[in-house]
Amino acid sequence: MSSRDTKSGKLAPLWRALVEVGFIVFLFYSNLLMGEFTRSNGQGKGLAFAVKDIFTAANFGIAIFSGLIGYVVFEYLRKRI
Repeated sequence: MSSRDTKSGKLAPLWRALVEVGFIVFLFYSNLLMGEFTRSNGQGKGLAFAVKDIFTAANFGIAIFSGLIGYVVFEYLRKRI
């Protein structure tokens, strides 16, 4: 077995975790954007305002925390089932 196979074997769980957390963060932000655009569009504000309004440090922290919690829950369920 080459050293490259060993390295990719060690990185596979890390990549899977990054992809899963990233997907949860994507879903969080897309849901937040849909709600903000719907709310702000009625006031004559557009998509640019909605995007600017949702990308904050607090929302990013919530997204990362939610992503990590989701990852832990899915890993638990994956191993349990």
